[in-house]
Amino acid sequence: MSILDAIILAIIEGVTEFLPISSTGHMIIGSSLMGIASDPFTKMFTVAIQLGAILSVVVLYWKKFLPQRNAFQQALNFYLKLLVAFIPAAVIGFLLNDYIDQLLERVDVVAYALILGGVFFLFVDKIFESNEGNLDQQLSYPAALKIGFFQTIAMIPGVSRSAATIIGGLTQKLNKKTAAEFSFFLAVPTMFAATLYKMYKFYDDGGTFGSSEITLLAIGNGVAFVVALLAIKSFISFLTKHGFKVFGYYRIALGIVILILYYMGIELSIV
Repeated sequence: MSILDAIILAIIEGVTEFLPISSTGHMIIGSSLMGIASDPFTKMFTVAIQLGAILSVVVLYWKKFLPQRNAFQQALNFYLKLLVAFIPAAVIGFLLNDYIDQLLERVDVVAYALILGGVFFLFVDKIFESNEGNLDQQLSYPAALKIGFFQTIAMIPGVSRSAATIIGGLTQKLNKKTAAEFSFFLAVPTMFAATLYKMYKFYDDGGTFGSSEITLLAIGNGVAFVVALLAIKSFISFLTKHGFKVFGYYRIALGIVILILYYMGIELSIV
């Protein structure tokens, strides 16, 4: 992997991780076109640079993550709700790890998941239209747990973690802005755990973290951090004004492109 490859993949990560369009689908196309998708370091890199994206959430919403004076109980409730929402993915991911790994070898699964999710997105705004009148919402612990179960759907590659959790939030009567923000918050423990696991697996399988690897990871995380900052701010504004339909059309188009390449016999690898 070159520095340019690392920058391109980090831009893709920063743009797509928090949008409901599946970062996996974009990584498939990006890394495959660069001819580096099958490299073990690439597979680890595309997960490890999530740390930069995670940091962007913490920076943008630092008042949520850092206890304020006389607000310790509020901060404790926030972290407990994140823990409750994180548990389903942690448990189910551990129990079904082998099956999930098998799905990660299926490029066609990614494409069909993108298309089906895209079709659903064409109707989401209408289905949950009444939610937009709900303001100043406080998420309950049962609602956080239910959103956590929605997150497990994203273990099917191509579904999109942010898409699953945002829809989960909408089912709990959250408006689009609140649902999207909780999706960002939940990404922090989820992606942090996934990153640590992927880096450990890379090392355990004989991978090394020499100066060149560390340099690429540093550049990748830095770029992903900056791009994710911009993406999150833009997404909240766009989602509030325009809804999900445009993301639906985009997902359908991307899924069709992947299927065309797949059935033409062009080699695509899931990272």
